[in-house]
Amino acid sequence: MKHYDFEAGEVLLFNKPLHWTSFQLVKKVRYLTRAKKVGHAGTLDPLATGLLILCTGKATKQIESYMGQDKEYTGCFRLGESSPSYDRETESDAHYPTNHLTTADLEKVRDSLTGVLQQYPPAHSAIKVDGQRLYKNARKGISQEIKARTVEVSEFELTRVEMPDVYFRVKCGKGTYIRSLVHDFGQALGNGAVLTELCRTAIGSYRLSDAWEIQDFEQMIKARKAAQQDDTQA
Repeated sequence: MKHYDFEAGEVLLFNKPLHWTSFQLVKKVRYLTRAKKVGHAGTLDPLATGLLILCTGKATKQIESYMGQDKEYTGCFRLGESSPSYDRETESDAHYPTNHLTTADLEKVRDSLTGVLQQYPPAHSAIKVDGQRLYKNARKGISQEIKARTVEVSEFELTRVEMPDVYFRVKCGKGTYIRSLVHDFGQALGNGAVLTELCRTAIGSYRLSDAWEIQDFEQMIKARKAAQQDDTQA
């Protein structure tokens, strides 16, 4: 069994479960490891799954270095509808016909959304404006001015089209919102688009395939504690 020193500092890879917040996973790992400090390197929305890097102890000082690395996502969006949150967190607020859209139309927009872009974060996001999280005001119906930010989408591939569902793979830089990318895709078509599935598959050289499932990590911790108790009693 691998030796872990959570206070000295560990970098742990997890597959964030669907519907969990990033903070819920941090809280669970803090409870299991009993580490005083645990932080994550880049939030995932509750409706997203995939790679979340957690740092414990002294390794939390490295969090910014992981947050700045490129990220890769796979997912699906649905054309023909829109929502205030750009995903399924909120109810659809408009519907559009899609039977006139062609694969060539989609590829043209995909190409236009690859490279350095000016992007507006979703109103339903954790970004702070004037000290307040955007999503808190959005849920109260309070609008705030949101400034565009420069982001880079280095790779944008449409991996499968089953209208109105479009499956994709994206590689992007820090600060890119995939929900906004999807929303902008719909807007560019004169249509609507909402994100229906999202999975982060990589952060820099770290891969989802190497990540812990939280249930397996919990079992490992329990087995580790049991082994330590046996050594003490021996």
